[in-house]
Amino acid sequence: MSRTPVRRRTALLALPAAALLALLPSTASAYPNPGRVTGDVVTHDPSMIRTSSGQYLLYATGGGIANKTSSDRTAFRNGADAFSSRPGWWRNYSSVPEAWAPDISYHGGTYLMYYSVSKFGSNTSAIGLATSSTGRPGSWTDQGTVYTSNSASDFNAIDPNLFVNDDGKWWLSFGSWWTGLKMIQINPATGKQLSSDTTRYSLASRPTGTKAVEAPFIVKRGGYYYLFASYDTCCAGTSSTYKVKVGRASSVTGPYRDKNGVDLMKNGGTPVLESHGNVVGPGGQSIMNDADGDLIVYHYYDGNDNGTPKLGINLLNWSSGWPVAY
Repeated sequence: MSRTPVRRRTALLALPAAALLALLPSTASAYPNPGRVTGDVVTHDPSMIRTSSGQYLLYATGGGIANKTSSDRTAFRNGADAFSSRPGWWRNYSSVPEAWAPDISYHGGTYLMYYSVSKFGSNTSAIGLATSSTGRPGSWTDQGTVYTSNSASDFNAIDPNLFVNDDGKWWLSFGSWWTGLKMIQINPATGKQLSSDTTRYSLASRPTGTKAVEAPFIVKRGGYYYLFASYDTCCAGTSSTYKVKVGRASSVTGPYRDKNGVDLMKNGGTPVLESHGNVVGPGGQSIMNDADGDLIVYHYYDGNDNGTPKLGINLLNWSSGWPVAY
């Protein structure tokens, strides 16, 4: 799904680390364009998984959780929403109501989808959970709320991401604006918060200036935990200033620090993707491992198409110990 043909991409992955690094972008102006995608590519906050049959299932913000499918990671087609009938509790958090920023994963024979219900600018919000044996639209059973926030909270319970550690422990990161990104431990048997550990950990924050950090996503690579997040302003078309940054830690609960050693709790973060060319405000990212490597899947606003939000996919290279999009 790189902008390069498959054969060239394979050759790039086979190069020695030093030679590969010489070809990779080092500044925002040199970021590569998203890989080629066609068809129904208008999207926000995409999360994608590949099924055992090889089909790509993508879920995203909107309605009863918007869906797209692809057989080749290039041509995408809209499908039915995850929920044909929206759970009644959504109305407690959104008058529309609709769901945002889903996170799909597969564990122990079951597809899990954590998602957000809220309204723009409010932290009266909830993270919900749905399960399915197939992951397909119409197959999801809602399991109700997992975690909530309200106007008295100093955090916002949206933008969930499930991370399953090597030791079998489950963790859910989430958060948007307010005091930043949080994490709770999850009971694998229920998908809900673990009753024996109700700690709400803090992962990233912007204590000075704008509070704009959201959409956490955690992966473990090479012995480190990497926290990806979206910074600055989303959802303003070509005026969006969204960007993706990352920090890493030796423990899943942090502290996460950027490439310069700055704590993400203190405005830290190393850029992974920023605006460049017609790609404006990339963010709402998720990370997916595929046969050809790790992908960063995100939305951006197309400066050549009146700021229409579109699907972006790039490969990631880790040879420097930090993720680099190419």
